[in-house]
Amino acid sequence: MICDPLEARLLPPEPGRAVRVALAVPTSGTLGMMGPAVLNCARLAVAELNAAGGLLGLPIELVLLDAGRPPRTVAAELSELVRAGAVSAVVGTHASDVRVAAVRALRGRVPYVFTPPYEGGERAPGVYLLGETPARQLRPAVDWLVRHRRARRWALVGNDYVWPRMLHRAAVAYLRDAHAQVVAARYVPLGALDPAPLLDLLARRRVDAVLLTLVGSDLAAFNRAYAASRLARVPRLCAALEENGLLATDGDATGELYAAMGYFGAVTTDAGLAFVERYTHRYGWQAPVVNGHAEASYDGVHLLAALAGRAGTLHPADVEARADGTTFTGGRGPLTLRARHVDQPVYLARADGLDFDVLHAF
Repeated sequence: MICDPLEARLLPPEPGRAVRVALAVPTSGTLGMMGPAVLNCARLAVAELNAAGGLLGLPIELVLLDAGRPPRTVAAELSELVRAGAVSAVVGTHASDVRVAAVRALRGRVPYVFTPPYEGGERAPGVYLLGETPARQLRPAVDWLVRHRRARRWALVGNDYVWPRMLHRAAVAYLRDAHAQVVAARYVPLGALDPAPLLDLLARRRVDAVLLTLVGSDLAAFNRAYAASRLARVPRLCAALEENGLLATDGDATGELYAAMGYFGAVTTDAGLAFVERYTHRYGWQAPVVNGHAEASYDGVHLLAALAGRAGTLHPADVEARADGTTFTGGRGPLTLRARHVDQPVYLARADGLDFDVLHAF
């Protein structure tokens, strides 16, 4: 892995010696806590692919970009790497506001695999999406909580950027269809969370459930404050909570903290167990915990390799022409790309101390 983008630009790979892939992941800021496990999983995928012959017969090298910085900064650096011929593709595990800026800057010049849950609707050429969209991730979880927890009065609390706002828009429609309603909605800037006024608002509105689209350290801080408040027994549904975030929260013993994601380590499929075994064998049992965001970066690298293998090249137009129907095996098992997206099961899990108990698959 090359950790300095300037070095990557000044010393591009020699033709026929390696394929360089930009890995855009937050290593600073509100989402910086996801970085270590994401890097480990991406490196594991590269090691496996290189041991099997690499990408298009060449070794893969990763070029790390800190995607925790402002979207314009990240997008400009990606664009410069592509312009300089320093990278031939991008795998991104980061926030959607960075994706929007990156898509504009890259203009389809290289294949771009985006791995986290996202708001849906991305159709730009050369962009391939692994993450769960609202209809798959959010709707069945909301319906379940309305039915099983009699949650009729909802509050929506999220960070202030495109993904939370679009999820909230979808949630309003899903809740209306389920004969529930939104009685409060608030957005807070990344890194500027003050839980106290939000908790006061939720108590005044007498909510039955809260949808949280906070991310990273903001989500962890809010969940810690919530669990210590008089609202602790009011259910929370999180759209970006995984094992790493649960650890950052110091666990949860309320029995009312729920998460909907496409991957949890507690999903005991053959593919999932084998993936965790390979990860632990490589990095040891004290390594950063495997989680949904990290596992998705592993899948993202494998999807990129499968796209290139199917097309016989990384030229964007050729990849685009052959992309639909691309199948690969990731940490979640066999997955297939259709209309730029990977459709996959989504799981509803409940926090149990420092672990998750998976309740349902949708």
